[in-house]
This record gives sequence, structure tokens and C-alpha cells, in this order.
Amino acid sequence: MYKVFIESRQIILSKISEKILTNIRISDSPETRKNLSELIFNSKEDFTITTDDLDSLWSDFQSHFKLIIAAGGIVEKDGKYLFIVRHGKWDIPKGKLEKGEDEKEGAIREIEEECNIHNPKIKKKICDTYHCYELNGKMILKKSIWYYLKYKGEDDLIPQTEEGISEVRWLKKKEFELVRSNTYGSIQEVLDVFEREIL
Repeated sequence: MYKVFIESRQIILSKISEKILTNIRISDSPETRKNLSELIFNSKEDFTITTDDLDSLWSDFQSHFKLIIAAGGIVEKDGKYLFIVRHGKWDIPKGKLEKGEDEKEGAIREIEEECNIHNPKIKKKICDTYHCYELNGKMILKKSIWYYLKYKGEDDLIPQTEEGISEVRWLKKKEFELVRSNTYGSIQEVLDVFEREIL
């Protein structure tokens, strides 16, 4: 199954045998594939496309976008978790991988740059998420690879303002609802997996 977030909507591509997570279900067909671009960009509601050939459908889906790979993660220190406010919404530190950089290196570098902490240690992968957006007239599909990290340092938190970050804060688990109240669908997904499988 692939779940892709577009603004406040989600598109799910799944095998026929998988549980359907949206009210609207569309069967894969030549007509569906022909109208895939219109479905992606013009639908106002969440929907699921079911198929017998998920690899082929995913390949067709990706062909409508330029793919960007990013990495980041949820950092824990003394029972608190690191979050940022970027462009007025709660977020988790992450960013685009540099050329030749692997996902773990990129996640650590981005967290260090965006929050001013040094040497967080990766403990476990959380999940991957996908979201779409438009940038300079091009449609982008961003794959974000998320990790759970631990940090023991004493660096002062400093937001990387040139990346649109206005705040960096340690939050307790009970404050996750604050994040959920003003964040993106993909971040909600990361928190869901994190709470279900890591905590």
C-alpha cells in the first residue's frame, strides 16, 4: 500500500486484498490509468485506487512527478521530543538529501542544521511518507524517510530561520495533540506510526 498526501487530502494505492481506508474506491483499469493525472490533481476528496498490480500502478503514479528524497526524524531527550514550527505549522525536522548522501546521514545533518543540536543517534526507522506539492510550476513527489533518534547533549535550540523555521521546542508525549492540532497529514501519519510502533 502507498499513501500519498496532497495538501489536506490523501490518495491510497492498494492491492485489492487490502483494507480500504477511504470512502471512495476506484478500481484500476485502462480508463483509470488514462485519467490518473486528473484524479491526482483535481479530486477534492480522499480516495483509494485498488489494483492487482501495485508495482505498475505506483510506477504510473510516480511518472506524473519529479521525485525528491528527504530524511529526518523525531528526536528524544529525557522523555521529551523535538518539534519545529515551519511556516506556521508544527513539523518534524527533515530535509532534502544532498548528492551522494545516504538517508541516515541526511537525517542527522538536517536535524542538526534545523535545530542546532549535535550528534543525535539513530535508534530505529519509523516509516516513509509521501506528499505532493507544486514548486516553480513542477509537480513534486517527496519521499520522506523518518527515524527515531536519541540525544544527550546540552546545545541551545536555535531555529534555522532561512528554512522558514520560527520555533524549536521539546514537547512531552501528552503535548503531541498540540502538534496534531496544526500540522500536515504526513506528519500525523508519522506520529501515528511512532506512537503505535515505537513508544
